[in-house]
Amino acid sequence: MIVIIDYDAGNIKSVEKAFHKLGYETLLTSRREDILSADHVVLPGVGCFADAMEHLKERDLIPVIHEVIQEKIPFLGICLGLQLLFEESDESPGVPGLSILNGKIRRIPEEADRKVPHIGWNDLSFPHEGKLFAGITGNPYVYFVHSYYLDATDKDIVCATTSYGVRIDASVEAKNVFACQFHPEKSSDVGLRILKNFAEI
Repeated sequence: MIVIIDYDAGNIKSVEKAFHKLGYETLLTSRREDILSADHVVLPGVGCFADAMEHLKERDLIPVIHEVIQEKIPFLGICLGLQLLFEESDESPGVPGLSILNGKIRRIPEEADRKVPHIGWNDLSFPHEGKLFAGITGNPYVYFVHSYYLDATDKDIVCATTSYGVRIDASVEAKNVFACQFHPEKSSDVGLRILKNFAEI
């Protein structure tokens, strides 16, 4: 069973539909018992960093997410779900993230020839081998929608990067924790392969 954490964030249904297309059973829930009994846990999301942390706090999900990590259940953060795993974000100064991984979420710098938010397809490079990208060759294109990006403290956990005026740490892996800044559920066959790879971990 793949549990998708329900905390009133955007884009949850798209993630659910992608797993269903692959033939996996999902459960959308915020119940601690359901989350901790899952085979895999997904934290998707589109929205504001501060609002998302508040929603997690209101549902008492912050300690549950830490329990999932401690229990070594495979965990996938998507878009905002990646950002929340880190310490802080330029979007919401003074609001602490989950601090499961070390790094800061920074604002994409605006330039005359670069629109923010970054919306569209960008290719990935792979500085380190990652389980999410098994069987994916070359420099595949995936779909991004974001105004903030990850600058991870430990570059050894960064398995995929892209460039949009700055280097963006696009995917990380650390033990049972996996995360993507891009949207695999909107990234065609490449994205479905990434989700399938996660579900098979």
